[in-house]
Amino acid sequence: MTTTLTINSLNRAGRMLLADISLTIAAGETVALTGPSGIGKTTLLRCLAGLETDFDGTRRVPGPISAVFQEPALLSWRNLRDNITVPTRVDVSTAEAALSEVGLAGRGADFPGQLSLGQRRRVALARAFARPPALLLLDEPFVSLDPATAEEMMALFTGLRDRHRPATLLVTHEPREARALADRVLTLEGDPAVLKG
Repeated sequence: MTTTLTINSLNRAGRMLLADISLTIAAGETVALTGPSGIGKTTLLRCLAGLETDFDGTRRVPGPISAVFQEPALLSWRNLRDNITVPTRVDVSTAEAALSEVGLAGRGADFPGQLSLGQRRRVALARAFARPPALLLLDEPFVSLDPATAEEMMALFTGLRDRHRPATLLVTHEPREARALADRVLTLEGDPAVLKG
């Protein structure tokens, strides 16, 4: 099953931001989306997620959606296990298995404040894959990490993606990251922004 998004136009404050967008992502395919800051990459991702609905066009996602953002967005007052079970509604054993899959076995009772940024990003990945998504949205998930940790996280993501095979949209400013992780690289450019690639 494929994920599709068509945006004929998306206007904000009287200005057209996105136009003539046609995006299709096959199951198991990873598409990287690049472009300058402020061009509309995150807005396009939000349209695909169903969070942005004020556009002229269509969206079709064949199943559950998971997202990983720049900030891990963990509940600081909940332990790691709860950070997976509460938003995904999976059971405790599934949450523990998801933590194990990202190298955090036995850490379910820990709290986010006890973790490094790289470890918090691992929890965000575990949460994203705990209930296998049909569509995975990644918005700069490896930004602000030191090079060694970023490489580890990219390898971890690749392993999870290859096991679960979601359609994946990766928003990134890093051309090397896009080339390393994606089957296709698209660029958002222009005014209004359109897809190239």
